[in-house]
Amino acid sequence: MFKLCSNKTVSEAESEVELLVSPGARSEHGRYLQDPIVSVDLSEWLRIIEFLLQGLKVYGSVYHINHGNPFNMEVLVDSWPEYQMVIIRPQKQEMTDDMDSYTNVYRMFSKEPQKSEEVLKNCEIVNWKQRLQIQGFQESLGEGIRVATFSKSVKVEHSRALLLVTEDILKLNASSKSKLGSWAETGHPDDEFESETPNFKYAQLDVSYSGLVNDNWKRGKNERSLHYIKRCIEDLPAACMLGPEGVPVSWVTMDPSCEVGMAYSMEKYRRTGNMARVMVRYMKYLRQKNIPFYISVLEENEDSRRFVGQFGFFEASCEWHQWTCYPQNLVPF
Repeated sequence: MFKLCSNKTVSEAESEVELLVSPGARSEHGRYLQDPIVSVDLSEWLRIIEFLLQGLKVYGSVYHINHGNPFNMEVLVDSWPEYQMVIIRPQKQEMTDDMDSYTNVYRMFSKEPQKSEEVLKNCEIVNWKQRLQIQGFQESLGEGIRVATFSKSVKVEHSRALLLVTEDILKLNASSKSKLGSWAETGHPDDEFESETPNFKYAQLDVSYSGLVNDNWKRGKNERSLHYIKRCIEDLPAACMLGPEGVPVSWVTMDPSCEVGMAYSMEKYRRTGNMARVMVRYMKYLRQKNIPFYISVLEENEDSRRFVGQFGFFEASCEWHQWTCYPQNLVPF
């Protein structure tokens, strides 16, 4: 029986657990998970380090939940505190458009992914009447997803990519006092990237340029993706390089699970160092704010792999996986 993870006392001793809680979500009698803040005990990730990267998609989602929850997500666990599976999904009032697979996203982690089939068949957990996405970093979730979708007469398309992280991920700490390593500590000097270039200015990406991002995003170019991009730019870290005309020529954004993406440079301004400058400044900001981050790159995209490698990204031991599901009466666009 899955339950919403909220309103629970998880420890009376501060030293026993590290919690993903926001400042103030604590009483003089102990630590609590309070509405609307929803939290998962990250010390469990740290005690079983081999699951850390596999649970990163869930961890990033919980981070944003604990920092304002701008996408109105919720955490479901099969049991508490000894859970086997965690599912992050939007609250039901968010999932009103059956065709909106940008919003209808389920992010999963399981200690026993081969047993996910029965959970996924539960219509109270996954709304199989909608076009949706299931995301995670465990390929072994796929069999349970395929069995569940077959039983529901739902088609499924599987996508995979490399998961790239930096050493910062290994320093994750759930408490609000956590301090990730600085850019200088990674051994990659950034002076050459941070120097200003005439007629170019690093800036926060403004939501008024959502259409520009949407028009150049391979997964975009439609009204639903535009709505999603607007929310990402408004509520999550997004940066750009403004060109001589004051319009973004390179940019990067973040999604609700802390995945950095939608990175793009206008063709005229490629191979000029603008994207490198954006990435360095952007990553420095994320580190200063203790925001976890990671990226995914298609294995065959060797240029992108080389590009991000200069910023300290390396291939994780697990991969990025996405299963796009849709009922047979909802043809994918």
